[in-house]
Amino acid sequence: MQLDYTVPTSKSHADAVQAVIDAALAHKFSVPFVNTLSETLAEKGFPREPVTIVEMCNAGHASAVLERDVKIGLMLPCPVMVYAEDGEVFITTMRPSLIGSFYPEAEIDAIAAEVESAIIAIVDEAAA
Repeated sequence: MQLDYTVPTSKSHADAVQAVIDAALAHKFSVPFVNTLSETLAEKGFPREPVTIVEMCNAGHASAVLERDVKIGLMLPCPVMVYAEDGEVFITTMRPSLIGSFYPEAEIDAIAAEVESAIIAIVDEAAA
C-alpha cells in the first residue's frame, strides 16, 4: 500500500486549505493547528511554492489508539498537507492504516481503517 493519498485540485492553495479545514470540521475532527510551512521556510531564507499542513484530530479515535499504545501519539494529530508544485495544487495525507504496522501489538487496524476512511473523504471533499 502506498504511504500517501494525494489528489489534485483546481482550487487555489488558500481555498484548498480552507476547504480542508471545513471538511475536517464537518467530519467531526478538530483543527488544532495550521502550519504555513512555506512561510516559515521563507522567513529563514528558503523560499518555495506554498506548503500548508493542517493538523486534525478526532478526540474519540485519538483516545482509543493512545489507550492501546501511548507512543502512537508520535503520529498524532493526523496531518493533511496542501501544496503547490509547478503551479498545480495538491492535497495529500499519510494513510492512517499504516500506523498499525509501526505498532502491531496495539491492534489498531479497525480504528485506523475508520480514521483513514474519514481522512480520505475529507481530502476528496476538499479537492472537489
